[in-house]
Amino acid sequence: MIEVCLKNIRCYSYHGCLKEERVVGGEYLVSLWVWGDFSKGSDSDSLKDTVDYVWLNKIVIEEMAVRSRLLESVANRIVSRILQEESRLKKVSVSVSKLSPPVGGDVGRVSVKISKKRKS
Repeated sequence: MIEVCLKNIRCYSYHGCLKEERVVGGEYLVSLWVWGDFSKGSDSDSLKDTVDYVWLNKIVIEEMAVRSRLLESVANRIVSRILQEESRLKKVSVSVSKLSPPVGGDVGRVSVKISKKRKS
């Protein structure tokens, strides 16, 4: 089993429960972990034998562009879509962080992390 991680994908998105968040937007960091049996890629040195990092990044960017009230919804869409579109993956985890959230205090970020395993 090989774990692949894309850390701190930077996005500007329009998520939140407050009207201002959905209009003005804000900065987000997304980290993604995927697990699968890609050991063949270790030997072949071929992209077709592993998971494509560009494709993973594209899914994160596309799903972050869909406005949502809750970070939980965004995170769920990301993991569900990745598992649906890449059958070789066994597990996916994603952390979505809103930087400088409007929570009435000095908070650097608020994060949600969701993990899902493929049903056998």
